[in-house]
Formats: sequence, C-alpha cells, structure tokens
Amino acid sequence: MRDTFVKTLMEIAERDKNVILITGDLGFGVLKPFWEKFPDQFINAGIAEQDMTGFAAGMALSGKTVFTYSIGNFPTLRCLEQIRNDCAYHNANVKIVCVGGGFTYGSLGMSHHATEDIAVMRSLPSVTVMAPGDLTEAEVCTKAAYVTPGTCYLRLGRGGEPRIHENLDGYKPFDAIKIKDGKNVAVFTTGAIFEEAKDAVAVLSREGIDTALYTFPFVKPLDEKTVKYCAEKYDLIVTVEEHNIVGGFGGAVAEILASSGGAKLMRIGLNDTYSSIVGTQKYLRQRYFMDSTAIIDKIRNAVAHNFILE
Repeated sequence: MRDTFVKTLMEIAERDKNVILITGDLGFGVLKPFWEKFPDQFINAGIAEQDMTGFAAGMALSGKTVFTYSIGNFPTLRCLEQIRNDCAYHNANVKIVCVGGGFTYGSLGMSHHATEDIAVMRSLPSVTVMAPGDLTEAEVCTKAAYVTPGTCYLRLGRGGEPRIHENLDGYKPFDAIKIKDGKNVAVFTTGAIFEEAKDAVAVLSREGIDTALYTFPFVKPLDEKTVKYCAEKYDLIVTVEEHNIVGGFGGAVAEILASSGGAKLMRIGLNDTYSSIVGTQKYLRQRYFMDSTAIIDKIRNAVAHNFILE
C-alpha cells in the first residue's frame, strides 16, 4: 500500500505544486522517488511529530495541501493535540498518513501497535478517516484525501497486501464495496485485515453458510445506506478490524444500528486490551482471535445457536 500511496501522490504532486509531503524522519526507501523528483515539495521534519504537525497546519493555512507521513502511532497519537488544535479545529488541509496500521509492526512491541488510532481520529470533529483494504483502495483513498477539504487520516498497511480489486472504475468514494452477496450473515471489514475475512467467508460458504462480504475503505463518514440495507437483509452483521473494538470501525457500525435496528452485531477485533506479546502480524492476529480461523469459529457458533450471541 505504501508504494501505491507514494506513486499516486507523485501523480498528484506533478499537477499541483502546492502539494507538500513531510516525513517524520521515516520511510526513506519508499519516499526516495518523491524527494528526488520533487525536492521543493518534500520536507524531513525529523523525529519531532508535534513540530511536523504544527508546521503542516501552518503551511496548509497558507494555501498548501500537506501530507504528513510516519509509522504506527507516531503521526497520530504522539501529536494528537496538534492535530486537534492546529489542524482539525481550523479545517486545515493536512492529510495524516499512517503506515503500519494494526499489528503491522508487531515485532516492535506495544508502542508500535496502532490499535486505537481509528477510534481517536474518528472522534475528532470534521476529520475524515480512511482505511483501504488493498492497493486499489489505497489509490482511491489517496486521491480522495487530496480533494476532500479539511483534515484527513489515511491508515495504510505496510506492503505485500493481496489485491482485492483489479480496478474500481465507476466507484464513488465513501461508499462501501460489496465483494460477495450472501443470505443470513454479512461480514464488514476495513483495512488490510480483509484478507482474513475473505479466507473465512470462502470456508463458510463451502460449508453452506452463505456469507456476504463488504469492504469499507472509508470509516468516517461511514456508508450508512449500506449498513442499514444490510441490517434489514441479514440476521447477523460481523465487523472485522485490526483495532480495538471500542470506538473503532465496529463501534461506528454499532452507532448506526442503534438508531436503525435490524440485524444483530458481532464485533471482531482487539478486545479492549493492549498487546504485551511481540510477533509477526499474522501471529498476533491469531493470538488475539481476529484471524480467519477465529472468524470462522465465531460465525459458526452464532449460526449454530440461531444467532444468539454470547
């Protein structure tokens, strides 16, 4: 995803010299093509994320469209006050890019696990939140961040994510994307954990549990129309996210269901805890019961008990 982001941003920067990319002293292997081609549109702010964000806000309020770039929690939680006070409050065109959402940097420990960022950024008034599930969605979200007024948050994976879509011709940004239809159960995902949900849905469908599958590249604003449609059509909606279930993507879906009724909701993600375990992203997904095996088991159990959730 990060390579797709840089490639797409370079295409935008070629057309708009007011586009600026600021890094917090990270991503040099990926960002090198950008700074070599656009040296006057690139800044390394150093390991000083608060300064980076305040600097970006000032440039944005002077007419620039500024993308800040770092990994995990560094461009979000570390400089939350500057995002809130300097960027969001002033509706500044600052686009915050996190590379390594969820457990992408799992082996580096809790400080690098971005598992509360969606909830925190979603809670800030007027901030748009995006979490693409593959390269094609990353391209769409990067373009959407550029044209969306105000402060945006773009949460990327790291690299090597499987491609979901060959293209998204005709896609309208901020809509959910239906990958597969189903009967009684619908699975909603956001971000790169889509691959786990896709594998789970394939197994369940072979077992006779015909499960619909949707990906939501945009978490805020969320596609309420699709959520409400699925709430009427399906008995159970399952949200899957590589994030704390409190306040995240599942929480956003729950807010809509609370006012519209319909389907029951099962949220799969990190169960309101920190990970004290280190390991690969795949290993941590398994340990915290958000991998394909866990998704299969939880949906099987719900179906077997006639959608009575424990």
